Amino acid sequence: MTEEINVSIVIPLLNESESLPELHRWIQSVMNHHSLSYEVIFIDDGSKDGSWKIIEDLRRIDTHVKGIKFQRNYGKSAALHVGFEKAIGKVVITMDADLQDSPDEIPALYEMIVQQDFDVVSGWKKKRHDPISKTIPTKLYNWAARRITGIYLHDFNCGLKAYKNAVIKSIELYGDMHRYIPALAKYAGFTKIGEKVVQHQARKYGVTKFGLNRFLNGPLDLMTVAFMGKFGKKPMHFFGAWGMLMFVLGFGLFLYMGIDKLFFNTLALRLSERSEFFVALVAMIIGIQFFLTGFIAELIGRNSSTRNHYLVENELF
Repeated sequence: MTEEINVSIVIPLLNESESLPELHRWIQSVMNHHSLSYEVIFIDDGSKDGSWKIIEDLRRIDTHVKGIKFQRNYGKSAALHVGFEKAIGKVVITMDADLQDSPDEIPALYEMIVQQDFDVVSGWKKKRHDPISKTIPTKLYNWAARRITGIYLHDFNCGLKAYKNAVIKSIELYGDMHRYIPALAKYAGFTKIGEKVVQHQARKYGVTKFGLNRFLNGPLDLMTVAFMGKFGKKPMHFFGAWGMLMFVLGFGLFLYMGIDKLFFNTLALRLSERSEFFVALVAMIIGIQFFLTGFIAELIGRNSSTRNHYLVENELF
């Protein structure tokens, strides 16, 4: 009989060879001290610095260590996705490999999931050891994410999070969606989302792997998550509504100008000479395009293999 695993620790990494041995010792010490059964799943996202060799060495001395290596760099979301597929622990913890996330937080996160019955617990790095060029955009991004998703977390992008196993088996990550796992969980029906202040360590080895492109990709992915959560299975409700509104406004303006021209002729101009004519024309064209976009999206969704995929929590049959 397979031993029940209390905690699966999923750690994506890219070129973190210097920190891996120390991180492993730290995790091992914490888990043994609290008598928690565990597995550590390292996902090497195309490292070029010998990180995989270290993971292989750790595996030889500790059977709790598991590893997955990508042929090239696919990104953090892809790494977490394959890690989630392999995780079998009752609680799944994600953390970064750069030692900025403290393994000492794991037992408390585990207790919040098991004893307080949270679906998701997100870490909040209340005191950050980052430059101001990183902290100010992060505050703006978190404010926007709270307003759009309705989830009031202070730090959406904190890598240290805890989940029930059912949560990570019910969501799919792609692109850069790892920032919005709480939102994906909410849209999947897991609404008990908590937060815990966690310690943020100063970077000890190497350099950050995230560039300025995240400030562009983050808001775009946020809009994608919000749209898919609300209209993923009914795109016509969004595009059709806006299309009808634009068309009705344009047609109403066109009708007004036509009546004015036929019966009042207040401006003594041809319709094509009035700026309102082009506003009405553009509005009607955009309205038709929105409506057709929704119609095409419905056709695609109708032929999707997941069109009738619904998450069932329990069943009496």
